[in-house]
Amino acid sequence: MDVATLRSVPLFASLDSKATAELGRCLTIDDYPSSAVIFRAGDPGDSMYLIDIGKVCINITDADGQVVTLAEFGPGEFFGDMSMLDGHRRSANATVMEHARLAKLTRDDFLSFMASDQRITLELLTALTQRLRRTDDLLRHRVSRNVNEEAAARFTFADRAADKMAEFGGSWKFIGFSIAFLVCWVLLNSWLLMDKGFDPYPYVLLNLVLGMIVGLQAPIIIMSQNRQAEKDRLRANLDYQLNLKNELLLSDIIRRLDELAKRKSRE
Repeated sequence: MDVATLRSVPLFASLDSKATAELGRCLTIDDYPSSAVIFRAGDPGDSMYLIDIGKVCINITDADGQVVTLAEFGPGEFFGDMSMLDGHRRSANATVMEHARLAKLTRDDFLSFMASDQRITLELLTALTQRLRRTDDLLRHRVSRNVNEEAAARFTFADRAADKMAEFGGSWKFIGFSIAFLVCWVLLNSWLLMDKGFDPYPYVLLNLVLGMIVGLQAPIIIMSQNRQAEKDRLRANLDYQLNLKNELLLSDIIRRLDELAKRKSRE
């Protein structure tokens, strides 16, 4: 990688020709075919990479097993810097999207170079801050989740019990059970036990039992309705965030199309 190419990288744009040439001697150039895996999450992080040609995708696998693309880098950009700086393992996967030629800079060479020219430190911190902001924004708007699963994760045992009881109370099973219970109660006290029934006509105890059932059923139904209202609010919030994410993605697509149109017009 020559001096001009290195200085086209924003991270090294402030270096003079001598410092850039010194940096170039520390680089190792390698070619990678399309779909090649440069490193995976959990691999040792002892180097960073500069892209001469081609494109590289940085992605992770989330808790749902879905692959989330964090960034796509092209010529003149760099990646793998976080693990190289802190010495920890890789936090994401790097995969070649198009045939790429990459320049590898090891941790020892980079730290030695930074000690000799501190201007690059500020440039690196600025670039890292911009990437963290972009990643935070992406993960913040990753909202394509199942509303029922999200709501179920928030419910307690009492919430689930209220929903089950409200579901039973609003079903034909409950109506059939109630009719059977009333018929059995009346027959038991008016016909089978004759005048020795425990609740003779006009069935005062039955009225008390029905009143207690109605008194308990009403707050249970209200609790279940509150759960449904909370689920509706969650669905509306996720829909809003999803629409916002789609709007941002469309804006990015339009921006890229504009860039392609400008390149074609220049050609």
